[in-house]
Amino acid sequence: MQSIEIDPELNRLALAEAAHQFPEFAEHALRVVARPLSTGFAWQLEWKESPPSGQQAWEFQNTAIRAYKRLASILD
Repeated sequence: MQSIEIDPELNRLALAEAAHQFPEFAEHALRVVARPLSTGFAWQLEWKESPPSGQQAWEFQNTAIRAYKRLASILD
C-alpha cells in the first residue's frame, strides 16, 4: 500500500482548527499521521508525550483528523 505524505501546512491548519474547539490539548499534539494498513490507513495524532485520556482528547484527535482530510480533499 502506498503511504500518504502529510502536508505540513495542512497539518498546522488542521491542528489549529481542533485547538479552536479543544484548546486544552493544543500544546500536546505534534502532528496528524496516516499509518498504512493492509487496506486503508490508520489515522491518528502523534503526541509530544503520552496521549491525554478522556473523551475530550478523542474528540480533539477526531476533529484534527477530519479537518486534515477535508483540507487535503481525502475521501474515505
